[in-house]
Amino acid sequence: MFLNTRAQQAVEINDRLPHHVFRYGQIEYFEDQSGLLSFDAVQSAAAAGKFRKNLISTPRITHPGSVYWYRIKIKFKPESGEDWILEFFDQTIDEIHLFAPDDSGKYRKNSFGAGYPFKQRFYQHKNFLYKLDNSRAVEQVFYVSVKSAQPGSTLIVLRHMRWFVQYSIQEYLLFGLFYGMIAVFALYNLLMFFAIRRVQYLYYVLYNMSIGLYEMCIDGIAFQYLWPEYPNWNRYAYGPVLYLSSIFGLLFAINFLYIRSKAPRLYRLIIVVIILRTVFFLACIYKPHLFTYKLIEVVPLGIALGCGIYIWKQGYKPGRFFVIGYSFLFTGLLVKVLVLLNVSWLPYGPITHYSLSFCFVIEMVLVSFAIGDNIRSLRKKKERAQKRIINQLQINEALKDKLNKELSSLVDQRTKEVRDKAAIIEKQNEEISLMNVMLEKDNQELHKNIEQVTRARVMSKEVDFIEFSKVYPDRETCFNYLSDLKWAEGYSCRKCSNAHYLAGFLPFSRRCTKCGYDESVIAHTIFQNSRIPINKAFYMLFLVYSTKGKISSYKLSQILLIRQSTCWAYNSKMQKVLDDRKNELKNAGEGGWNKLILE
Repeated sequence: MFLNTRAQQAVEINDRLPHHVFRYGQIEYFEDQSGLLSFDAVQSAAAAGKFRKNLISTPRITHPGSVYWYRIKIKFKPESGEDWILEFFDQTIDEIHLFAPDDSGKYRKNSFGAGYPFKQRFYQHKNFLYKLDNSRAVEQVFYVSVKSAQPGSTLIVLRHMRWFVQYSIQEYLLFGLFYGMIAVFALYNLLMFFAIRRVQYLYYVLYNMSIGLYEMCIDGIAFQYLWPEYPNWNRYAYGPVLYLSSIFGLLFAINFLYIRSKAPRLYRLIIVVIILRTVFFLACIYKPHLFTYKLIEVVPLGIALGCGIYIWKQGYKPGRFFVIGYSFLFTGLLVKVLVLLNVSWLPYGPITHYSLSFCFVIEMVLVSFAIGDNIRSLRKKKERAQKRIINQLQINEALKDKLNKELSSLVDQRTKEVRDKAAIIEKQNEEISLMNVMLEKDNQELHKNIEQVTRARVMSKEVDFIEFSKVYPDRETCFNYLSDLKWAEGYSCRKCSNAHYLAGFLPFSRRCTKCGYDESVIAHTIFQNSRIPINKAFYMLFLVYSTKGKISSYKLSQILLIRQSTCWAYNSKMQKVLDDRKNELKNAGEGGWNKLILE
């Protein structure tokens, strides 16, 4: 396939090999460190000897101030049935000038690169393309000059158009899947943020979007679809989004791993890294060429991975997925670093080119597992806390009953002593003066004890809304209580008296299996047609009952943060029920407020 001419291999067009990458001896290069040489000077006999064989797989741009010249040879075959193109990869290259010979032997200059508006490209594709003239059986030499503000690779590929179209469709399909996954994961975590209100989900959304935008900058997708008319911004757009990905990645690690409480020293270290990274970013704005030092991203990513390993070893189980996911991302970043360092043993190709993207997808999936594991852990902790609260409430209720009994016994005992002393005073008139003094003293002590007992009982009934909400924290708990109270003696349809039911359309409602009547849990209760939160309605009824209807609507409005007119309407309704059932509630005790609920 290759012909040797003047020690440089020529690439021959061959329809059976629709895709070929120029490597090693097929490319000769020359670095113009001054950046001032013209094409005529480079093509001259004096400069011809300065070209050297390429000794690595893919030529590298290592000095941003230099202009790199490359020389390739192509042997054309007019009998080929395909249209052929040259394709240049690495969309971060600012300027590419291709000098192609015409029929007369003169060279025409073709310019493209990331430094030109996207609409100037003949082919609207993220890569740089040039259509070859395969009309004559000749061997032609092409010169390529490359200049870029950041290190990169000069990957030159010979392809026929039919193969290129198929490859491009598949590549854009993969891009769509990749960025679609980022959007889906970002939307999922955004919904989690709105549902749970934990800032770690918002940080992870911003982190994912920053990484996705960075990949779009590197792939050339962002220049094609987001800012095609702003090539100057395209040169350094990756810098700010790379900075944001580092910052949001560290903030997510702090919140997800609870580093501030579990590892205060690591927390202070991360804060220092964030400050230093911000200072470096500000320096990059002042001197944009500093954006090319991408190796600095190894530091924040390595620290986040190290923190994950430390927290995982401390027993935080969700940290295992975090560590595995960030290990893949760190591996992808190391591959990119090795590519930048031009390591010779690295197998260059699609795997190395898209290594960071592959690892980022794996990291997204694994971190999503970690987030799910964290949610399950939080749910279990919440359930355990609720059980402890319920047990503590039961203990408090038992202690309160025990205290009331002891106080009642003490009052009875003290009253009996007073009566005994009064009888003795009546029988022993000679000691009446002394007994009066003693009786007065006992009466004072008795009044004091009675006041203490009365105060204790009143205080036992005064439960604020926060404590009340521990027993009835939400709508589901209240509906569950109403369901147990309403159908304590079994279900019976109000329409046809059928005793069998299915779950209704609303939570805890019941639908008759015979006539289909769906009865909600608040129907035929004092809370029917209530427009205020059910747990506040519960507490309002509890306050009306515990104060025997003496609490004002103004006071209820202050306690429940509800308009006074609304409180007045509900208070009036509840006081009417309280008056109607006064006889029934005489000996109901503190829990008698629930006897006002059912019609």
